[in-house]
Amino acid sequence: MKYIISYQKPHTHFIDIEFIADNIKQDEVLIQLPSWRPGRYELGNFAKNVQKWAAFDGKGNALSFQKTTKDCWKVQTKGILSLHIKYNYYAVDLNAGSTYLDSSQLYMNPINCCVYIPERINEPCELDLKLPEDYKVAIGLKSFTSVSNKKQFIAKDFHELADSPFIASNTLQHTKIVCNDIAFNLWFQGECKPNWEKLSTDFSKFCLHQLESMKHAPFEEYHFLFQILPTRFYHGVEHTTSTVIALGPGYNLMKGDLYEDLLGVSCHELYHAWNIKTIRPVEMHPYNYTKENYSKLGYVCEGVTTYYGDYLLLRSGVYNEEQYFKALNERLQKHFDNFGRYNLSVADSSFDTWLDGYVPGIPNRKTSIYDEGSLLAFCTDIFIRKNSNNKNTLDDVMRFLYTEFALKNKGYSDTDYKGVVEHFANSSFDTIYNIYINKAADYTSILNEAAEYIGCELVVNPSWRFAEHALGIKTNEVGGIAKVLAVYPNSVADIAGIAVNDDIISINNMQVKPDGSGTNFSEWCSYFGNVPLTLTVFTGSVGREVTLIPKTNSFYKIATIQKLTTASKNQVTNYIKWSTYNI
Repeated sequence: MKYIISYQKPHTHFIDIEFIADNIKQDEVLIQLPSWRPGRYELGNFAKNVQKWAAFDGKGNALSFQKTTKDCWKVQTKGILSLHIKYNYYAVDLNAGSTYLDSSQLYMNPINCCVYIPERINEPCELDLKLPEDYKVAIGLKSFTSVSNKKQFIAKDFHELADSPFIASNTLQHTKIVCNDIAFNLWFQGECKPNWEKLSTDFSKFCLHQLESMKHAPFEEYHFLFQILPTRFYHGVEHTTSTVIALGPGYNLMKGDLYEDLLGVSCHELYHAWNIKTIRPVEMHPYNYTKENYSKLGYVCEGVTTYYGDYLLLRSGVYNEEQYFKALNERLQKHFDNFGRYNLSVADSSFDTWLDGYVPGIPNRKTSIYDEGSLLAFCTDIFIRKNSNNKNTLDDVMRFLYTEFALKNKGYSDTDYKGVVEHFANSSFDTIYNIYINKAADYTSILNEAAEYIGCELVVNPSWRFAEHALGIKTNEVGGIAKVLAVYPNSVADIAGIAVNDDIISINNMQVKPDGSGTNFSEWCSYFGNVPLTLTVFTGSVGREVTLIPKTNSFYKIATIQKLTTASKNQVTNYIKWSTYNI
């Protein structure tokens, strides 16, 4: 199967795609476009971006066809040997999982826009890019030709093609580092000034650490593809031989929180090359691109990866303790702010990613396979260490899943995961598995236990915002108004009838206005203090006055895990063994 990619007017964002399949033997052939992309477990319905679609034989004669589903076409192919499909694809979204075309670049995720013949999905695929002469191509596929000005690549099957995004541009910035004889390429597209020395130092540390931790890599070469945007942005998508990471703004890329984000998401996505791209739930082995691939294992696929994305930066020396605990505590805070933990387990929330996993959804419905999943991975790691006297760790579990499942071309089930954890812990995993993974629960108890083992403690204090701890209201600024973001269940605000998306206009006759970092609502609450507060609240277009009696230090909390200043000798030893890694 062959794909020819070209375009005529990049400003229109339309890519021209020709799909050629030889050795046609059937009277009818189904042509399928994927419905979703691995790495985002929701339907993408990419066919909505196709404007023109036609089928021809090898001589250019039109063939009749009809659409059978939203993204599948049936072509009449009786008596022909070669089938040519010609269509275009509108590429205007620029993020880590999209396809985009303008005058400066062609960026493609083939999973978005490349059709295939289902029964021939395991056949080799050729990719032929018709690009300007001065364009470079950042891609994980091997070149199909040795001619330097030809942009032709080969994939062993459609799965590899679909898993191989690329950026083609004459403004790509590039460097390469080598760890354990494996080349790691860093490609930057967009306005930014990479500090190559700084990047090479930090990336070398965590790339080498991951290779040594997992012992074997599922890739011969790896590519970090960075789309740098001029505005605030954060998104990453994993692939076996590459990752696409979209970040912004470019002027902040090499400093402060954004640089920490760059390191964190890069380490996270690289770990995905093992966990989910290679170590894969049985329900996704292989991927079915035509419909939902339901699994309850998101707490492993994304949760374990999120844990390691931060933790390996600490262990490899890229993050210091302050940076690591900052990242850990951000995930911890999301858990304490999310009352969905009482309603839907992390396993069931994984299943429901296909329903509403990437939007806030209704209040307090679900947990996060990323945040709650990472906290459970931390607790699981400590559980294994504690019960094996620090002989084994979660590393051993992931290596076992890689060697005994992934490399043997098998998917794993949730009971497989449980069994492997129990093997290395030499203890029953029932409590965590039944109460915290497969049941809706608050994690306070298990987090306390895990933190204590490594000489840390879980500290919970009232929120510093008066409106949060005394009224039970979280707000954000929208159009200069304090909009209710969340309400603490059974709090003063909840009992008074204040709900998510209400607008707070005034407090004790003082108008709520923007103050540069949001609105002054919280400041006015703190100013008036522990006295009755009369709020003017709008639900939609209907306003009302609500009087609240504050109840200080009762509702929203700030949770952190901190190192103990009086840790025992055993706790100090456990912390050192957890926070460092000896090859």
